[in-house]
Amino acid sequence: LQHAKYDMHVLANHGITLRGVVHDTMLSGYVLESHRSSSLEALAERWLGRKGISFEEVCGKGAHQICFDQVSVQRATEYSAEDADMTLQVHQQLLPKIKQEEGLQRIYELELATQPVLFEIERTGVHIDSAKLAAQGQEIATTLIELEKNAHELAGQPFNLGSPKQLGEVFFEKLKMPIIKKTPSGVPSTDEEVLVKLAEDFPLAKVILEHRSLSKLKSTYIDKLPKMVNKRTGRIHTHYAQAAVVTGRLSSSDPNLQNIPVRTSEGRRIREAFVAQEGKRILSADYSQIELRIMAHISKDEGLKRAFEQGLDVHRATAAEIFGGSPETITSEQRRYAKIINFGLIYGMGVFGLASNLGIEREAAKQYIDRYFTRYPGVADYMNRTRQEAKEKGYVQTVFGRRLWLPEINSPNGPRRQAAERAAINAPMQGTAADLIKLAMVEINSWLHRERLLSRMILQVHDELVFEVPELEVDVMKHEIPRRMAAVASLSVPLLAEVGIGNNWEEAH
Repeated sequence: LQHAKYDMHVLANHGITLRGVVHDTMLSGYVLESHRSSSLEALAERWLGRKGISFEEVCGKGAHQICFDQVSVQRATEYSAEDADMTLQVHQQLLPKIKQEEGLQRIYELELATQPVLFEIERTGVHIDSAKLAAQGQEIATTLIELEKNAHELAGQPFNLGSPKQLGEVFFEKLKMPIIKKTPSGVPSTDEEVLVKLAEDFPLAKVILEHRSLSKLKSTYIDKLPKMVNKRTGRIHTHYAQAAVVTGRLSSSDPNLQNIPVRTSEGRRIREAFVAQEGKRILSADYSQIELRIMAHISKDEGLKRAFEQGLDVHRATAAEIFGGSPETITSEQRRYAKIINFGLIYGMGVFGLASNLGIEREAAKQYIDRYFTRYPGVADYMNRTRQEAKEKGYVQTVFGRRLWLPEINSPNGPRRQAAERAAINAPMQGTAADLIKLAMVEINSWLHRERLLSRMILQVHDELVFEVPELEVDVMKHEIPRRMAAVASLSVPLLAEVGIGNNWEEAH
């Protein structure tokens, strides 16, 4: 099949369980070339050099589009038979290429095994407390009115906070704020990056930022989620795209449950509305510092490996290496610096990025990076090696053999090439983390079925799995889930998963 999960849902809506899917061309296309579209249309064009009948040709488009059940049987047969034929032909092209590489074969099998797990998560859905969201919505509406009043006072005049044109006039013409950057049409920009910079010196910019973030939260989640509750199940059912993100991560849509902000108290309160049904609890399990652990494994750096093997606080250990002294003498500010350096370097951050993140001079940032690489030479070697490998092959790989393509790695355009170099350093870590969470999902789901447990996986967000657990199963789940997550693969540093339990998602976090 092509995108079997979709067909599983269509058939399940009619009480039919689809089993025995052995291959999926969307997934094989994705495993071979995750940076390119793996729709049947794109795959057929790329691998067979042929274009099929499009949906628009069969059903029309725009206001004149008809539903598929209104298409004549003869035309529908022609369209669907061609689809089936192209799927088979694409499969015959792709499978031999996957079988040539042990790593690609392993990743393809993992993706195939993940698909039915995602189908179950989507089918199960998640219960939300709409009344709680409505109350939050009213509170935020009041706050937005106050922020708007405050903005008008600071500006000395009323204006529409949602209009970039009026905002620009107030900022740059009336209040003479400095122009940080311009839009492609040459107008001074008021995007988020500009507002963050201006907010350091101008209270109005800070108020606008807060207003924007709250109103986005309200429109995207607080107002929208209750409308997305399925009338038949009383739950929300997100869609997980399995072949959309280059690194192998899943993406969630309708609604996107992976982007609920967790850094603000209002964002965290939205998670309070994700509740367990009566007689059940929410269990959240996530991998601890997974990308840093993968960095320690891939780079083989002795210092970093030692910190994890001894169960040390890795940011405190890094701070001790950079600032000198023992981990016990490190201040919370030094630990914060070390944390930003640890994660910044994983994302390929350079001197300029680190200086602006820490709010320090570039020379000081350079000293920190130099000292870090002196203490962790394996990390420096890994970065140089990976950049070189990416330039030669055009891709990098995860620990398990997932191939992560970087089309811009040899681009003559400097900024694009540098962005690809940063991605080359981070992709093996992000991709390996994605592989690990999928391995965990497959293992845990099959264990739940084998043991005939009633607990169900209801969400996957980055390195976290969320379950709805009957009271009677809380003890076994609390023990088994982190144990099984930590045991899905053997790296040169121990994997660690932490677990929390509550009546809602935020409480369990």
